[in-house]
Amino acid sequence: MHPGPKFQWRDPDAIRAFVRERSFGTLIAGTPDGPRVAHVPVLFLDDNRLGFHLALGNALTAHLDGADALFVAQGPDAYISPDWYGSDDQVPTWNYIATELRGTVRREDDDALLPLIDALSLEHERRLAPKPEWTRDKMKPGLVESMTRGIVAFSLRLSDWQGTRKLGQNKPEAARLSAAQGVELAGNAVMAQWIRDL
Repeated sequence: MHPGPKFQWRDPDAIRAFVRERSFGTLIAGTPDGPRVAHVPVLFLDDNRLGFHLALGNALTAHLDGADALFVAQGPDAYISPDWYGSDDQVPTWNYIATELRGTVRREDDDALLPLIDALSLEHERRLAPKPEWTRDKMKPGLVESMTRGIVAFSLRLSDWQGTRKLGQNKPEAARLSAAQGVELAGNAVMAQWIRDL
């Protein structure tokens, strides 16, 4: 990200809430074969640590313990037509929300894996209410343990938080709200709401 000063988002509490709501993103780290990415669901283990898991066969798994890594969570985004601003001499742009959380990865003990999976599932099952929550108790005894032999638990201790909310803050309010209407008419009501809620 290369955000202008008006678009920078440095509020760790707001970023934490955004990442918690998204709960999914891209983990990037270096390996002897070059940079690699993994797309992972995440869960905050505490205010400054993300938990996640990877398959043993993932190209990152063998290189993550002790590695410096970057986790990126992206939110809604939208093309912004210059016509939507209602004024001349504008150019097309892209509005978006994204966060970058940097830190050091630690491979967790094997006994941390099932609690991590349970907590991650519970977080999302609760969002599906009134559906009854799924738990691993619904599976045959020993099946989950058998299935999880091929995955590893990790945590990312965060040392830097950055975010970008590029939502037209550099435009007059009328132009920004007009762009929000254009975004909504183009079918992206979620992004339009972010633009309006500035």
